[in-house]
Amino acid sequence: MVTRVVYPGSFDPVTNGHVDIIRRAAQIFDEVIVAVFRNPQKKPLFTMEERVNFLIKATEGIKGVSIDSFTGLTVDYVKSKNAIAIIRGLRAISDFEGEFQMASMNKQIAGGIETIFFMTDTKYAFLSSSVVKEVAQFGGDIGDMVSECVHRALLEKFNVDKS
Repeated sequence: MVTRVVYPGSFDPVTNGHVDIIRRAAQIFDEVIVAVFRNPQKKPLFTMEERVNFLIKATEGIKGVSIDSFTGLTVDYVKSKNAIAIIRGLRAISDFEGEFQMASMNKQIAGGIETIFFMTDTKYAFLSSSVVKEVAQFGGDIGDMVSECVHRALLEKFNVDKS
């Protein structure tokens, strides 16, 4: 049996913390589908296509990983991919409450879908897409936080000259 999981997120933009979770999940499961979704609660900086392309570049060479996008309920998408679980990352206790609530809701509406939590590597515990965007906007150094293509795109998006 192939073990296929889905790692959903807005990934606006993908950070090295996300990539770390993807890499670790790919060591455990046969297939990891990283799925960019449209979150109506958020106004993304990057288009869905840009976010997908960033993920494709960031995960090159990680065996068993594919990139996709979707709209709608995550559990419906997970079922459509015949996946056994949803992967989520936890940085701190503050993440747990919201993630636990979402995992419980998903379990309620789609009984067979489990959520598996990965604790972040401590070197990424402070890292979020929001923090990366804020630091980039003001010209701060984000080189160790994101891939080179994301770094360039953020500098361009915020019109920051780093020459």
